[in-house]
Parts: sequence; C-alpha cells; structure tokens
Amino acid sequence: MEPVLVSACLRGVPCRYDGRGRASGAVAEALAGRRSVAFCPEVAAGLPTPRRPAEIVGGDGHDVLDGRARVVDDTGHDVTAQFVDGAERALEAARRAGCTEALLMPRSPSCGCGTLYDGTFTGTLREGDGVTVALLERHGITVRPAPRD
Repeated sequence: MEPVLVSACLRGVPCRYDGRGRASGAVAEALAGRRSVAFCPEVAAGLPTPRRPAEIVGGDGHDVLDGRARVVDDTGHDVTAQFVDGAERALEAARRAGCTEALLMPRSPSCGCGTLYDGTFTGTLREGDGVTVALLERHGITVRPAPRD
C-alpha cells in the first residue's frame, strides 16, 4: 500500500482550530486502498486545540518560508514560527513513512492547496498555498486538496 500524508482532521481527529475533525466520505473514498499517515502540523508544533483562527498575511506559504509573509491569528498574534515548525515536522513524518503524496485540508494556512483565506478574517478566498503545502512541494511531495462531499 502506497502511503499518503493526510491532514489529521480529515481522518476525524478533533484537531482543527475550532476543536473539531472533518472526516468525510469523499476523503475516505480518495484514500481507499492506501495507507494514510494522519498528521496535524499545527498540533505537532505545539498549538492548542481549540485555538484562535490564523491566516497568512502578505502572501502565501511560499512567501512565509521565504520570510516575506507571516501567519497571524485573529488577535494579531504572530504564529509564523509555529506554522513553519509544523511544516518541518510534517515533512519529516512524510519522509519517515515514505509518502510521495499528501491529501490536505483546503483553505488552511498550513494545509491549504491552491486556495487560502486572504488574511483579512472576512472569509474571502484567494489563490495560494499553505506553509506545509509549500514545504512539501519544495521537497518533491505532490499535494492535493481534499475532495469535498
């Protein structure tokens, strides 16, 4: 079975910022016949569950890794270091398990692939990748957003 790194919340683990999981039939179907390696970068970096919602300000995950953007919560507290640390831990977990692919939570500042919230905390979306997505892709891991039910 080919392993795939999966956002832990998509496997039902209550680790999202709001303290909930997000398991779905579409995700289970996408993972059928594969060994999933559930991982939450934010929890791995020591952020609590539940926690304040966070968004990337000034760019996307690639910009965060390059020092041009930061991740802040809705009170303005900078959590960039935790998001970068979580991304590094996710990469380590993927390598350890032999994952060449990841299926991650859409719109998340860690796991969002292709679309993120825009940093204004208004629910507005824009193009871009989360910090974990950016780091995984830089190391040759293919990242896909999770399908929706």
